[in-house]
Amino acid sequence: MIEPAARLVAVNVVHEVIRGPTRWTAIDKRPVRGAVEVGELGMVGDRQCDTRYHGGPDKALYAYAEEDADWWAAELGREIPPGLFGENLTTRGLDVTGALIGERWRIGGILVEVRSPRTPCGNLSGRMGIKRFHQRFARTGRVGAYLKVLETGEVCAGDRITVVHRPDDGQTIGGAARGE
Repeated sequence: MIEPAARLVAVNVVHEVIRGPTRWTAIDKRPVRGAVEVGELGMVGDRQCDTRYHGGPDKALYAYAEEDADWWAAELGREIPPGLFGENLTTRGLDVTGALIGERWRIGGILVEVRSPRTPCGNLSGRMGIKRFHQRFARTGRVGAYLKVLETGEVCAGDRITVVHRPDDGQTIGGAARGE
C-alpha cells in the first residue's frame, strides 16, 4: 500500500490573548482559512506573550502531529481540535515526535528546520483544564517541535509536507523531550 503524502491539516493563529494560571498567554490558537504569510519570526497574525520562552528565530513556528493529538483524544476521552495545544501547524502523515533535530521540511511555500521539542508550561494545563497536564504531556515525548524558518513564504491547510533533509544521526524530538 502506498502511504499518503504528509500534509498540513490546519494553520492556526492566535484567536484571543487570555489570562493563564500565572500570566497572559497566546495559547488560544485556532485554524484560519486561506494562505498565511510566514516570516522569519513566524506567521502574520500570530503572536506570543512571554517572549522569554516563546518566539524568536528558533521557535518561529510550533508544529504538532494530528496522530499525536488523536492519541491524546483517546487517552483523555475528548476531542483535540487543531490548535488546542497552541500549535501553529497541525500536520498529518509526518512523524513529528520521531523527527530528528536538524531535519528540514518543505511545507507549501516555506522551508523550515526542526530545532527543539516544546517544553510545556502551566498555561497548557490551564488550557486543558487538567491540573499538572503540562508535566504529563512532557513525559510522553509527544510535545511537538519548534521550527526555524529558513525560507519565508505562504502556507495553507492542505499543503504537502516533504522531508528534504534528515541528518544521518541525532536526537529525535520525542527523545529530547524525555531527556534521552
